Amino acid sequence: MNSDKVSDEISLRLLDELTKEPLITQRALSARLGIALGLVNAYVKRLYKKGYIKIKNLPKNRIKYIITPKGFTEKARLTYSYMHRSVNYFKEVRCKIENTYTTMMSSGVKNILLWGDGEIAELCYISTRGLPLKIVGVVSDRRIENGFFGYHIYLPNDIRDISYDAILVASIENKAVSSLQQLEINPDRIYFL
Repeated sequence: MNSDKVSDEISLRLLDELTKEPLITQRALSARLGIALGLVNAYVKRLYKKGYIKIKNLPKNRIKYIITPKGFTEKARLTYSYMHRSVNYFKEVRCKIENTYTTMMSSGVKNILLWGDGEIAELCYISTRGLPLKIVGVVSDRRIENGFFGYHIYLPNDIRDISYDAILVASIENKAVSSLQQLEINPDRIYFL
């Protein structure tokens, strides 16, 4: 993610938090956003200088942040931009999934073991509908109590006992690659998005 997108995301998250709770401290903002206190301070100053917020001093050394009309407009713009990037990202992922499934089907794959349990794996699951592909299980580094869309969750070491044609790595984490190498899975049976 480039620095402009990161900056926009932090600004959006700050404006959102200040809209919800105008009397919040910068320390609390730092904790909620998971960024350094100094960075919060720098962004608050930037928002103030651009006219997106007003700062009102209250008794007992408290500060109230007031979002200006210009700030609400900026928040709407940033929200739209964030949503647009998110939708485009999911479209790209969906296209990669469809291309991977086409490759798998042309290679004779029918039974797939999904490696991952996040949003990308959910898109992989949804994308199998109407295709001659069957998900036979989901691999995760953690146990999920209710499973994954009714599928059993396997730990990486459990997959030796599962019958499958191919593994689809539906995760962006590098841990999957190292786990697969340790299990000595035939690389021809592994597909990546």
